[in-house]
Order: sequence, then structure tokens, then C-alpha cells
Amino acid sequence: MDVVGLGTEIVECARVRALIEEHGERFLARVYTPEEVRWCQSRANATEQFAALWAAKEAVFKSLRLAGRSPAVWVQVEVENRGDAPRVTVRGAVRERMAEAGVGTVLLTTAFTRHYATATAIALRAGTG
Repeated sequence: MDVVGLGTEIVECARVRALIEEHGERFLARVYTPEEVRWCQSRANATEQFAALWAAKEAVFKSLRLAGRSPAVWVQVEVENRGDAPRVTVRGAVRERMAEAGVGTVLLTTAFTRHYATATAIALRAGTG
């Protein structure tokens, strides 16, 4: 496997809870796709799920070396939680950045406790994922 980039992030669940309480739907729509919001809200531990997705998106951005990004790119990274491991789908400017960097696949893992959520993303060169 040819690793192009690695990113990791840890997020306090209480911080995400506070952002949701303070900004509500506006915050959710800015950071998460509608499918991600539905999925998280369907879980008993919704706050922790939102925090894990936030960490996952940050880890993906770091693995692609996307610094100084605009707020719009948050919803260009979508995390699907079906099956054994979360999957990443990217669109728009993030997809373009992946292509420029020669990245074909981003592997992702997430974990959380009541207080913290973490994620690690590994960007792999096209043809090696």
C-alpha cells in the first residue's frame, strides 16, 4: 500500500453537544450531510456519533493535507456507517484535492466513549486501495 497521507483527530463529545444545543439545525446542516444527521439521530448515543463523525471528517482533511479550508467542505465529506468499518465518500473541492494528490481511497476508523471521539484516516494512492 502506498500511503499518501495520515490524519487523526480527537473531539470532546461535550463540545459537540454544546454546538448542537447552541446552533441547532444550522450547525448540523453546515457540518453533516442529511443522511449523517438521520443516522446519528437514530442512535441512542447521538452526541457521541456526531462527535465521531466530526473527528472522522477532520482526520480525512488532515490525511489530504487540507488546511485553511472553507466551511462548505464539511458536507463534501460523508461518512457512511454500514458494515464493519465506516466508509468515506467525497465530493466537490475535496474530491478534486484527492485527485490532485493521486489519492484513490481513504481508509477510516472511528471510536468513542462518553467523553471523547476519535478517528484516523489513511489516504492511499490510486490503485492501491
